[in-house]
Amino acid sequence: MSGSEYVDAEIASQPDTWRRAAAIAAGPTAAALPNKGERVAVVGCGTSLYMAQAYAVLREQAGLGDTDAFAASEFPHRRAYDRVVALSRSGTTTEVLELLQRLRGLTPTVAVIADPDTPAPALADATIVLDFADEKSVVQTRFATSTVALLRASLGEDLSAAIKDARAVLAEDEAQCLAGVSDAEQVTFVGRGWTIGLAAEAALKLRESAQFWTESYPAMEYRHGPVSIATAGRVTWALGDVPPGLAEQVRGTGAHFESRDVDPLAELVRVHRLCLAKARQGDLDPDQPRHLTRSVVLPSAAFPE
Repeated sequence: MSGSEYVDAEIASQPDTWRRAAAIAAGPTAAALPNKGERVAVVGCGTSLYMAQAYAVLREQAGLGDTDAFAASEFPHRRAYDRVVALSRSGTTTEVLELLQRLRGLTPTVAVIADPDTPAPALADATIVLDFADEKSVVQTRFATSTVALLRASLGEDLSAAIKDARAVLAEDEAQCLAGVSDAEQVTFVGRGWTIGLAAEAALKLRESAQFWTESYPAMEYRHGPVSIATAGRVTWALGDVPPGLAEQVRGTGAHFESRDVDPLAELVRVHRLCLAKARQGDLDPDQPRHLTRSVVLPSAAFPE
């Protein structure tokens, strides 16, 4: 395969991988995930950091315990946690492995990964493998959303509506699916609560796959400065709840305001479709974006296999 064929197929498979991830959450493997009342930190790098942020908010909102999210390189070692959850598609990301190694014997850890034949399982106390969601593309799509599906299901959420919404997004004609956004010269994503992480991920995906100017903010913070770039030809895209008055204010600038009443994870799939469209417009290959590799492995790192 070449061009965008890998990422295209991986995006299209997401409803099925979410269903499989939700099934794992209902099985014995999920016992490794945090228990009610535990104080938890969730860590990752890049896309996995944003998924960690989404889960942290959802877990706290569910009343299951204090939950923080950090970039693996910024973990606050002076804080005490009952469990650390590390998200890493590759299982080889240097900062994640360094953290798991440092926490051995001190704090219980669980790694959520796609490839079991990596150093992560030897360093974590428990491992959950989503190998069916692994990807050949450098740009991460289905592993990230499947991880969120797993974690949401572990909190007791029913993902059937999210899966149905994602199937509908994928079945849409591209012109209808991306009406109002496909020709944008700039997009700003906004979210609230758990979708702040999704908004950050949406912006990252467009930057990675299409070298496209994007930003992301908490929706209530958008009016505290960032709205100044809104104008005709640009888009403000809300994932999830929209604060009162925000849509009207954005439209007043001449910019397009985008929002759908669907599960925010399915809305992220629509962003994935925009990534492919923008990459094609720029004659770019989202399977192999410039300056990026599947995993960031620093040359000084050495971990047991």
